[in-house]
Amino acid sequence: MAWIRQKPETEPSGPTQPSAAPVRNEPARTAYRETTPMSQIVNIGKSVEIKGELTGNEDLTIEGKVEGKIVLKDHTLRIGTNGQIKADIEAKEVVVAGELYGNVTAETKVEISDSGSMEGDIKAPRLVLADGGRFKGGVDMAPKEVTPASVPIAHPTAPKKEATKDMASVGENRTN
Repeated sequence: MAWIRQKPETEPSGPTQPSAAPVRNEPARTAYRETTPMSQIVNIGKSVEIKGELTGNEDLTIEGKVEGKIVLKDHTLRIGTNGQIKADIEAKEVVVAGELYGNVTAETKVEISDSGSMEGDIKAPRLVLADGGRFKGGVDMAPKEVTPASVPIAHPTAPKKEATKDMASVGENRTN
């Protein structure tokens, strides 16, 4: 018994859609992309140029050129291998695989990959500089600013007047 495929009764008149997307030789996905839903990642392509302030509430990947200021308070900024950034940046995390000229303030970490280069100051609790990555600037890895209310008060051993009196008596004993 042979199976014969029947033709549909009506042929589509417009262009047909391919059943599967063409296969491209793409680099392996990074852990960053695997753990972040694609709907929450915004991409700026390599032909895009932006001048001014860029703010957002989503993770952002830049492959183009940006000049100005970038603010992503609770999100990750990834500068792709084609990215050319001249901006001061504030973000939760910054990953540099392209070129960055500017100061970075990150809540968790700044990572400069083997293809990345950065010139500017970094203020973040963690810094990752891969072998081959280039960096020129200053680094401040101090934890978040400490407020006086959060610092425990040391228990004084004696009131200030007594300490002065004791120090004076110690000085007298040395001279005798």
